[in-house]
Amino acid sequence: MRRFFVWSALAAVIGLALAGGGYWAYWNFYARFQPVTVTRNQGEIQQLLDESSWISAGGGGQALYVIGYRDSAAMQRFEREEAPKLRAAGVETRILVFARADREGMQQSTAAERATVAELWLTRDWVLYQRWTATPVNNWTAAGIPAADSNLARSAVVDAGRDFVNQLSRNLSEAGLQTRYPLIIWRDREGFMKACACSDSRSWAFIRDDLDAPDQVEPDVPVVDANGQAPLPYPDGGPAPQTLPYPTLPQVTPVPGQGEPQPGATPQSGATPAPAARPTPAPAAPRQAPQPRQQEDTTFY
Repeated sequence: MRRFFVWSALAAVIGLALAGGGYWAYWNFYARFQPVTVTRNQGEIQQLLDESSWISAGGGGQALYVIGYRDSAAMQRFEREEAPKLRAAGVETRILVFARADREGMQQSTAAERATVAELWLTRDWVLYQRWTATPVNNWTAAGIPAADSNLARSAVVDAGRDFVNQLSRNLSEAGLQTRYPLIIWRDREGFMKACACSDSRSWAFIRDDLDAPDQVEPDVPVVDANGQAPLPYPDGGPAPQTLPYPTLPQVTPVPGQGEPQPGATPQSGATPAPAARPTPAPAAPRQAPQPRQQEDTTFY
């Protein structure tokens, strides 16, 4: 009987260890990367997103908000790798950038970054954002952009961006989300608001699954609209015609004062080459009248 209790206790310990290890593996490799469903403060969060100055390259009717700062390597990688996949599914990626405030006496943003953030919130210039993100951080001087530190209005815009992030973080913390960047917010197929602190790329697959985005896309994937239709390649709505390549023709130009073109000449700018003239046939030689035929003398003497 004692041996039975010993083996039973050992089996219970092993079972608990296996169950604990299985739950840890599930949480560590899967559950902790899942997005959270926002069930509280949805109205406040949506109002914050609608009133913010997001920037976008365009896309379909489904909106996905990406909030982060310039130096976030995870945000740059998400835009580079995931944005084309989402765009292929008709999702419009809306970018919201902010300049981080100083932390414990350490400056986390530069004057050029603050000036650029203020300009983006005021103008929502997508081309400026592309130039900024395509330039190394140390090489970006914000040339031609008004400074934000010495401008009361632009400094208020920078502070408004920080306040926006703080309010968003407080509302999402009640849903159990620990804020990390990029912070991504969207609505799934059923209309439920989802949020993800997607600093780890293993979280991105859940976004693609919610929005029916492909895992891989070919280069230059066309943008589709909210109905899943690709833009028509031709204005009349039909497919592009299959035609043979146009042959290379000799370039000619008319000679001033003459109506016939001169082969081999370079055509003038904007002028349409004149068609080649038909060769004029040489005049036929005049026909000579036939000579009268002489008759033989047949007189007999």
